[in-house]
Amino acid sequence: MPHATLPALLGGLALLALAACKEEAGKPAAHTLTDDAIGRYCGMMLTEHEGPKGQILLDGVDEPVWFSSARDTLAFTVLPEEPKDIAAIYVSDMGAAPSWAEPGVDNWTDAKTASFVVGSNVEGGMGGTETVPFADREKAEAFAREHGGEVVAFEAVATEAILTPHGEPEPEEAQHDH
Repeated sequence: MPHATLPALLGGLALLALAACKEEAGKPAAHTLTDDAIGRYCGMMLTEHEGPKGQILLDGVDEPVWFSSARDTLAFTVLPEEPKDIAAIYVSDMGAAPSWAEPGVDNWTDAKTASFVVGSNVEGGMGGTETVPFADREKAEAFAREHGGEVVAFEAVATEAILTPHGEPEPEEAQHDH
């Protein structure tokens, strides 16, 4: 009897692995940031601004929606008027960026698995508070020690942290609803 369950167990594990591969294979890859990428909300060229960038890929659309900041990228996901058929969300991995001034063109990380520093003393490309993304939580924690702020996961970024107008302080108790 134990011999009969082993093949069934191995077969089940193989099916799970195949399903995980299929799910990952269906996710579109991040695009390389080019000089002609224009930010959705600012209408400006992304390469003219410092700090982390973002891109969202929508189902059935070949070109990404570009953002001049990680904060704007996250805002897109909670604004009711924006499309919800999101296939992938990528943000600059600032732990792999050459510098704040040069956030990189191919060092994208999945926003849903990234660690974000919110409430730091650094400004994003458009001069407002920035939600700073990192693929590596330890690098996010080191950034927070140097620049202040709190390290949180994608689903824990407070809506107020990404929707508060630039320059306004964030509320003391923010909702985490995205």
